Amino acid sequence: RSSWLFLAPLLTPPVPVITAPPCLLCPEGAHRFQWIRNLVPEFGISSSHVKVLSSPVEFYELLKVQIKAAKQRVVMASLYLGTGVLEQELVDCLEETLEKSLQAKGSPDLRVSILLDYTRGSRGRSKKNSRTMLLPLLQRFPEQVRVSLFHTPNLRGLLRLLIPERFNETIGLQHIKVYLFDDNVILSGANLSDLYFTNRQDRYVLLQDSPEIADFFTELVDAIGDVSLQLQQDDTVQMMEGMIHPYQGDKVAYCEIANRRVMEVINSARTRQELLHTKTFHSSQPGSSLSSQQGSQASGILKPEPDTWIYPLIQMKPFGIQIDEMVTETLLTEAERDARIYLTTGYFNLTQAYMDLILGTRAEYRILLASPEVNGFFGAKGVAGAIPAAYVYIEHQFYSEVCYLQQQERVQLQEYSRTGWTFHAKGLWLYLAGSDLPCLTLIGSPNFGYRSVHRDLEAQVAIVTENKALQQQLHQEQEQLYLCSGVVSTSTFEQPNRYVKLWVKLVTPLIKNFF
Repeated sequence: RSSWLFLAPLLTPPVPVITAPPCLLCPEGAHRFQWIRNLVPEFGISSSHVKVLSSPVEFYELLKVQIKAAKQRVVMASLYLGTGVLEQELVDCLEETLEKSLQAKGSPDLRVSILLDYTRGSRGRSKKNSRTMLLPLLQRFPEQVRVSLFHTPNLRGLLRLLIPERFNETIGLQHIKVYLFDDNVILSGANLSDLYFTNRQDRYVLLQDSPEIADFFTELVDAIGDVSLQLQQDDTVQMMEGMIHPYQGDKVAYCEIANRRVMEVINSARTRQELLHTKTFHSSQPGSSLSSQQGSQASGILKPEPDTWIYPLIQMKPFGIQIDEMVTETLLTEAERDARIYLTTGYFNLTQAYMDLILGTRAEYRILLASPEVNGFFGAKGVAGAIPAAYVYIEHQFYSEVCYLQQQERVQLQEYSRTGWTFHAKGLWLYLAGSDLPCLTLIGSPNFGYRSVHRDLEAQVAIVTENKALQQQLHQEQEQLYLCSGVVSTSTFEQPNRYVKLWVKLVTPLIKNFF
């Protein structure tokens, strides 16, 4: 049943399989997902350290609180930083915390590392953009602040010269969203922009007091930062000394170096966690648990036994890294009859592989997507204004396929609709057969579409838990999102606002891999 083995050749380079001792500490329900640790590090934590947030305001207030409390590190990876009042308040919080660190006795300990996308972060060069928002921090605290701007290696040469601003973002982006403060980590699909702090619905989970997970994501952001352009105090950019340039240097050599840097982070963390797991296993054996517990108590580091496991899933196809794709496909493949999968995406444009698995496997699916009015592109100027119609067309095609295969009972589409809001939530919740609560969720940046799989840099985590209270939190999160939705039927596409112009129907198959 370890079908991930059949997918292993997709990963470049292959991840060595470490044979671990049988996990007698882990409950049977969680045990079925431990194949994931053959690909990525497994972090065992207490469910009491996991908090699921529900609103943009809660997310924004938490960001400010965490920045102000940070002592050692602030690491933030996002597509971009907005330029409004709320975003400026975040920058002011960073400045205030850095200032306090500078005034503390001795050398300042606080380090701030920010990773954004180059094309999105540079948009609007003649006025304010992400770069100009962060320049004062770089100028005031040059030894403590690092701003990295990832530029896809696929945007180069004539293509880079000809494609205008905004459209150049379709080639590939830094799309990871991780917000990290000392040992606390927020995983989300939300960017650092006022919409995501007010009325754009997303998902957010806080992992508290999780140093190993925080170290992993710090190293991951550092690795991507090392192969990115570095913002300078005069708003120019340059690569680190000795590093191949992403669009001026050799593309193959650049991608190989990036692959090596990221895979080093993943594999070294896997090795560390395997050793930790082995030690925990041996210390739990008869005759050793008492002395081990006494030693832990003596050093004051006795921790509750893990009942929740975190698996970071990375997808960077430009660098030949396809871990998230492999794990997602395996989860969809292995989902048993009567299992339920709630899958949500702000931009419904599933890859062919994901569509085939949903239509060809046995589990029940409830797929939540944005109605045209809550699509992030609704009301946009120019060509972008037609994007919601293109999503309607893609949705209608998929729904027609579901009906043709007579799968309407098993595969149900639901559209999120909420006046004055937009919808950006993504991820899935897995309910095992006979269970009313989910035991696994995926949360992070991927949208399950072509871009997420093939073009952009993405990261999410699989959270597996046996703890009923945390399962209840995840279930309530799912219910709250789905409550704002209506079930899609044939009549949905007969409504006047679902009319798709002929040119959009003709163009969509040609451009669907770019949005």
